[in-house]
Amino acid sequence: MKKILSLVLVMSLLLSMAMVGATAMAEGSQLVGVAMPTKDLQRWNQDGENMKAQLEAVGYQVDLQYASNDISTQVSQIENMISGGCEVLVLASIDGESLGTVMSQAEEAGIKVIAYDRLIMNSTAVSYYATFDNWLVGVKQGEYIRDILDLDNAEGPFNIEFITGDPGDNNINFFFDGAMSILQPYLDAGKLVCPSGQTEKAVVATANWATDAAQARFENLLASYYGDGTVLNAVLASNDSTALGVANALASSYTGEYPVLTGQDCDVASVKNMIAGTQSMSIFKDTRTLAAKTVEMVDAILKGTEPPINDTQTYDNGTGIIPSFLCEPVFADINNYKEILIDSGYYTEDSLK
Repeated sequence: MKKILSLVLVMSLLLSMAMVGATAMAEGSQLVGVAMPTKDLQRWNQDGENMKAQLEAVGYQVDLQYASNDISTQVSQIENMISGGCEVLVLASIDGESLGTVMSQAEEAGIKVIAYDRLIMNSTAVSYYATFDNWLVGVKQGEYIRDILDLDNAEGPFNIEFITGDPGDNNINFFFDGAMSILQPYLDAGKLVCPSGQTEKAVVATANWATDAAQARFENLLASYYGDGTVLNAVLASNDSTALGVANALASSYTGEYPVLTGQDCDVASVKNMIAGTQSMSIFKDTRTLAAKTVEMVDAILKGTEPPINDTQTYDNGTGIIPSFLCEPVFADINNYKEILIDSGYYTEDSLK
């Protein structure tokens, strides 16, 4: 009888240990959905892979999807994440206005949504927002143009053109408006002049942030307004894919001294252009930092604690202020790119040759 009782106790203990192990495994294998807009831009590949690696490193399973800049594909991917048991969704939307229905599905299922770098608009399903300080991105671009042209001291006037990104991306409002907060006073005073007259955000937007569209527009601008030898002193480009289109257009038809040309993301092609002197600067948004902060937010949500937040005033998606974490961007140019990009391990020297 004692042997039987001992055996029962041992089996009970083993069963309890197995249940604890199974529970721990279940907790460690919680599923997180990560939706990225496209693989066509280098930065989204880095964002997605960084996030996946860091989430897996702390024990979560990850469903990472890229949507080829097709809204219906992204909606379908998110629907599959919801039905597939994802407990948190991290979404970098293609169009922040076009996810209403699928966001309602996530909300009904009780799934927390973190908008990643692009704010999802007009949805109460969005719980948090993780991004860089996008107003500061534009401010730094504007300040760079101001400082390089020495607008406070030089006589001028200087000619400038503008290009920003996809009108469906809420970030362009912060990028462009932040830059114009610096540059508009010089336009008003006549120190900066835009020969094309194209200074409105809606006019200078670029669908899908597409390089070929940016190039085509600037080839037309150069032919129409600079073909007579007029000097182009500066181009405010909101990111690297549009800056690359500008650089390609300049290389094909512009014979003057290269203008100050801004960018964002420090894509390899644009860093190579900085080294070659055909792009002046690019805002560096270290996706490792943003991914790490987003992983902290996901981990807190799944553990029932408060995610890290440092902004509760800036980002209103139409339903109210979305609690956000804003990482701080810096700029890289020919003078500091080695320290910021190579010494930090983001790139190797060979990758930039």
